[in-house]
Amino acid sequence: MQKYNISRSKYFYAIGLSYKKADAEIRGHFSLDDESKLRLLAQAKTNNIESLVVTSTCNRTEIYGFAEHPYQLIQLLCDNTRGTVEEFREVAYIYKNKEAISHMFRVGSGLDSQILGDFEIISQLKQSTKLSRKHGLLNHFTERLVNAVIQASKRIKTETNISSGATSVSFASVQYILNSIEQVSNKNILLFGTGKIGRNTCENLVKHTKNEHITLINRTKTKAEQIAGKFNLIVKDYANLQEEISNSDILIVATGAQRPTIDKHIIQSEKPLLILDLSIPKNVDANVEELDNVSLVHLDHLSQITDQTLEARKAQIPMAEAILDEVNLEFSEWLETRKFAPTIKALKHKLSDFAAAELEVQRKKHADFNETQAAIISNNIIQKITNHFAHHLKDDDVPTDESLELIKKVFQLEPSTKHV
Repeated sequence: MQKYNISRSKYFYAIGLSYKKADAEIRGHFSLDDESKLRLLAQAKTNNIESLVVTSTCNRTEIYGFAEHPYQLIQLLCDNTRGTVEEFREVAYIYKNKEAISHMFRVGSGLDSQILGDFEIISQLKQSTKLSRKHGLLNHFTERLVNAVIQASKRIKTETNISSGATSVSFASVQYILNSIEQVSNKNILLFGTGKIGRNTCENLVKHTKNEHITLINRTKTKAEQIAGKFNLIVKDYANLQEEISNSDILIVATGAQRPTIDKHIIQSEKPLLILDLSIPKNVDANVEELDNVSLVHLDHLSQITDQTLEARKAQIPMAEAILDEVNLEFSEWLETRKFAPTIKALKHKLSDFAAAELEVQRKKHADFNETQAAIISNNIIQKITNHFAHHLKDDDVPTDESLELIKKVFQLEPSTKHV
């Protein structure tokens, strides 16, 4: 990317792994919680990484950043998770430059989501970008790219019907409950964990089950109380978890912990219990399936549920891809202008020097010299000349490198090597 004058590194990479090749267990090895994200960013800063955005959701963990070699980014990920380089090589992907840019567009637009049209990832991308900016790890290129992806995501959401119907894991979990459990409105439902997926699931539960027996538990009780207040739900202390599980017919786990928070030993009741684990890493130990009364469903299974709305959304893919192509092209055109931005800047400075010298001569010659008017005229002329050169360099039929060399030679330019 050096030729675009946007980074001291040659390459922009997207490295990561997703639901497509990595199962929930492997994705759990590479999952990043808030603390490990901060450690990764600090290490990147120490390693002189210029710009970096890190996302980690239930479906994927990714790093977008500048490096001379992708291993620099892979090592950052492995150093701050339980994953190993060997595991990464087996299931991961590495995209470079334009492929990396296109990948971010598809991810941010919901076209690469586990459930087609799931737009929850775009808010994750926004938050990750904000965090990188806060830690001085966001250059102009990455910020502009993320903004372009956000623009594409908004257009797809408003100009197509790809997000109609069940578009998220949280909705799919409620849909599964409705399809699997009779008389849902009379069942006792316990939601353990009130992070983003937990909050969204809670909202969908209230909206679609008409259930008045929903209880929330979170390690930080105040967070659960904030959500419960919106929907008039019951909140219990974390210390009451085992008792509340015994009272429940349905347990939804979305705690976001790095180790299982539920196992067979905490389940004391023998009545039928449906457990939905919406967490990566898995927060429900597989040993619960040793209990005859327990049915366990993980989000990877939920995402495979198909319905009529999914088929309808598939028909919207060509329209969504056309929007992506349009916004991506606009971004690519901007990127191409970065090739000659330093030369145009240097040309403008050279012309300004010519104008200043000539204005000084005219000032001495004419006692009634109009300083303000002369400055306006000269600035307008300089702007028109540089605009003409810029339009010439944007022309696809013009060999840009040759034109740049000619401009530099004619005007004896020494463009700044500072990255713009």
